[in-house]
Amino acid sequence: MSEPDEGELDREPTEDDEYDDGGVPPWWRRRGTVIAAAVVVLAGLAAGLAFGLSGGSPAQPSGPEGVAVRAVPNLAPADTTMTGAPVDGITCRTSANQSVKYHIHIHVAVFVNGSERRLPAGAGIAQRFAMNLADGLFVLNDANGGCLYFLHVHAHDDILHVESPTKTTYTLGQFFDIWGQPLGPDQVGPAQGTVTAYENGMRFRGNPRDIPLLPQAVVQLDVGTPAVPFQPMDFHVTGICASTNQQGCAAGV
Repeated sequence: MSEPDEGELDREPTEDDEYDDGGVPPWWRRRGTVIAAAVVVLAGLAAGLAFGLSGGSPAQPSGPEGVAVRAVPNLAPADTTMTGAPVDGITCRTSANQSVKYHIHIHVAVFVNGSERRLPAGAGIAQRFAMNLADGLFVLNDANGGCLYFLHVHAHDDILHVESPTKTTYTLGQFFDIWGQPLGPDQVGPAQGTVTAYENGMRFRGNPRDIPLLPQAVVQLDVGTPAVPFQPMDFHVTGICASTNQQGCAAGV
């Protein structure tokens, strides 16, 4: 009996079919190979979807701000943050002196030679108060005289907060200055190499220091090679420091 055409491949073999030495019709064996290959392809697509939805890493549990915690090494420690003196015209304010009129969030991803690094919780916060919550580390300024700069990071989720008394467009370079880490076309923190920068999926051709910190922006910095293609990130900050209308985000507020 001739082999069935493509539209009949879903039928079961019959006694009228020709069988090979293994007791299986040749077309049925090929059918199984096609199905197995399809399963492998679908598994790969599922893994790729999980990778893309998490912004470039396997899915991680949501942290204290409702954003996935990055289970990767810090790019640099938080304790290089300036100790309270003004930096680039940006002051460091205590809980009593905070007045937040402009509060936005930016996701900043960093890859060094293809490997992800994270912004450390507490960068931009002087005299830190760390809380080990059930869903991860959360850092505020110490209520006893500690201060935080307008640009800072609370958790290991790469979310950069801008909490300013005025509506001002700050830059990524200002945050790195506050953090006490270098940033330029050939260096991001301690990592050295050619820097490829993106904001909201668009290649940023200038000095990465000049990248504007815009509401809900997604910034990516690739240092060295291989350069990781831009990883989109859909995030929504929740929790104690989420509201854009609050007057402060400090211990005791």
